[in-house]
Amino acid sequence: MSNKLILNHIRLALRSFHKPSSDFDLNPEDQKQTSETLIPAAVLIPLVEKQTGLHILLTKRSSQLKKHPSQISFPGGKKDSNDTNLEQTALRESHEEIGLPSEIVQFLGALPCHETVTNFEITPYIGLLTNEFEPKINSGEVAELFSVPLEHLLKTDNFVIQSRYWNRKKRYYYTIPYGPHYIWGATARILRVLAELVSK
Repeated sequence: MSNKLILNHIRLALRSFHKPSSDFDLNPEDQKQTSETLIPAAVLIPLVEKQTGLHILLTKRSSQLKKHPSQISFPGGKKDSNDTNLEQTALRESHEEIGLPSEIVQFLGALPCHETVTNFEITPYIGLLTNEFEPKINSGEVAELFSVPLEHLLKTDNFVIQSRYWNRKKRYYYTIPYGPHYIWGATARILRVLAELVSK
């Protein structure tokens, strides 16, 4: 399937109904313990066209960060009081973290919101990069910027459910490893939603 057909398929898929996802999808017994007040946040799922097909850009967070150090994530973060909307949050954070110019991002749509165990409500926006750019990595937040073939991330068979103990409880989560990178948690759950939507 050509890049153009895949992009059109994604646009159509994003218009269909899909319930919000959360860190509790595989741990429903823990959901009652969360706060009722969720902090709005947004991430960008940047799509880039390469000779080998469409890829998604991901970041490896700095090991110096207090929260989620060294984890794989999308560029993004908490909504700032100066952000007029969550799209602007995703663009601002992407520029701050990897130097992505907002003018080359063509929004395709948004995935359903994702609730995290840390009380964030994340809106994931999918954006096609219309031009190449020279990344400017904010080393205080990002240790590495890399890409993963979209084809790999759209295959639901590539996702594996694993578990670990957190706060003395065994918690289950999605993973989708790629090469040396271990993609898991909220990032993998959001990618799983995308894979499920596109596969319909």
